[in-house]
Amino acid sequence: MTKINCDMGESFGIYNAGNDEEIMPLIDVANVACGFHASDPNHMRKTVELAKKHKVKVGAHPSFPDLQGFGRREMSLSSEEIENLIKYQVGALIGFVGIENIAHVKPHGALYNKAVKDEVTARAIISAIKSISENLIHVVLAGSLWEKIATELGVKISRETYADRELMSDGTLCPRSVNGSVLEDTKKIVDRTLQMIKTHEVQSFDGGIIKINFDSICLHGDTKGAVQIAKSINNSFIENNITLASMSKIIS
Repeated sequence: MTKINCDMGESFGIYNAGNDEEIMPLIDVANVACGFHASDPNHMRKTVELAKKHKVKVGAHPSFPDLQGFGRREMSLSSEEIENLIKYQVGALIGFVGIENIAHVKPHGALYNKAVKDEVTARAIISAIKSISENLIHVVLAGSLWEKIATELGVKISRETYADRELMSDGTLCPRSVNGSVLEDTKKIVDRTLQMIKTHEVQSFDGGIIKINFDSICLHGDTKGAVQIAKSINNSFIENNITLASMSKIIS
């Protein structure tokens, strides 16, 4: 599996979000916001320069056009509209780093969650990414319909799970509207992460142990205590002799 991947560059104008400068040295994959849910041209440039400084691979983190709602409100869009918004946002990141320096694409928020359960959305996202480059890795939720479709279509995938988010018994993310869906206790997060890595199992939010096969773990940079959580997870990897690989070496 890879190190922790993290959603980055989510500041906008005079508003600061996340802990990019402190977290970037602790990760090896950064999902860079592309302007539709957060970020702007200046923050995008700052984020990719910070990633380059710390030798962190970057990928695009596109979303629904929902700046006011931070991309967390579901929208009803056609396949063509979804494809276009993916291409538009990935294109913005290409402008800063070049296509050869983008490792992956990971949708954000409501767009990600819709792809997990909606075949039309999943296929539109996959089609858009594939049209940009066959070499781009599609980051998909582990065990989801989205993963199944991406596998059938033969694209490169990285199956993702979460360090700081509860999972439901069907493998989907527990909605943020539910109290307790976002984990903030460092010890619980570390113990849970180690359990997933060692056993490929995790306690679901709504009861029962579920199986989970994944390649990468996401930690949100705006989670309370994210910097200390990232440090603690990395230390636990060292203490447990867990070997980490780059995303490009573990893709399906």
